[in-house]
Parts: sequence; structure tokens; C-alpha cells
Amino acid sequence: QVQFVESGGGLVQPGGSLRLSCAASGFTLDYFTIGWVRQAPGKEREGVVCMNSRFGSTIYADSVKGRFTISRDNAKGTMYLQMDSLKPEDTAVYYCAAVGNYYCSGYGPQQYDYWGQGTQVTVSS
Repeated sequence: QVQFVESGGGLVQPGGSLRLSCAASGFTLDYFTIGWVRQAPGKEREGVVCMNSRFGSTIYADSVKGRFTISRDNAKGTMYLQMDSLKPEDTAVYYCAAVGNYYCSGYGPQQYDYWGQGTQVTVSS
């Protein structure tokens, strides 16, 4: 059974940093394209970043480009999202996600089949 366990969310001041982790179980992360998606209150889910399984290429939403960094440790079966220079508009529930494809189809949320439970990130002074 495919499962993800997320951790690392919390409350941070504007300009601060957080690192989200997402540990996979029940499958080998190596062969999956992965990503992060977020949902702010009253809004639809939006893609943040996608990393393909083939070469590790990434696609970022313009709103986070240069501030967020996705990474993966296939040996540990874990993906990460390093978030720097956080802004209040980054406040949302963040979900890790995966799909059994080689390549990303953009960075949108509709491409994924497997999801983490979500972790709350709040950016506020």
C-alpha cells in the first residue's frame, strides 16, 4: 500500500525558512515523479513544484521560483521541500504527491495519483 507521511510544517515569521519532509512507504520512490502542492483557505489546490524521476529535472511555479527547492533522497525514500524567504501568501496546507511517470506534466496537481496527508504552513508575524 502506497503511503506518505509528512512532517515539518509550522508557524514561521515572514522571511523565515521551513523544511518539509515526506517519507514514502509501500513503493520505491526512485521510479516516481514527485511534487508538492498547496491549498490556501478558500482556494483551490495549486501546484508548487514537480521533479521528474528520469533525470531529476524540476519545474517551479513562478510564485515560488528562487525561494523554494525540491529534493529527493531515493535511498531513504524521502522527498523534501526547502522553503526560504517565506511570505504570508505562502500560508497553506502543503501536500507531497507522486505519480508513476518518468516526466512531469507541468507542475499542476491534476497529474498525481498518490498524496500525503498534508501539513500546515503558516507565515505570520
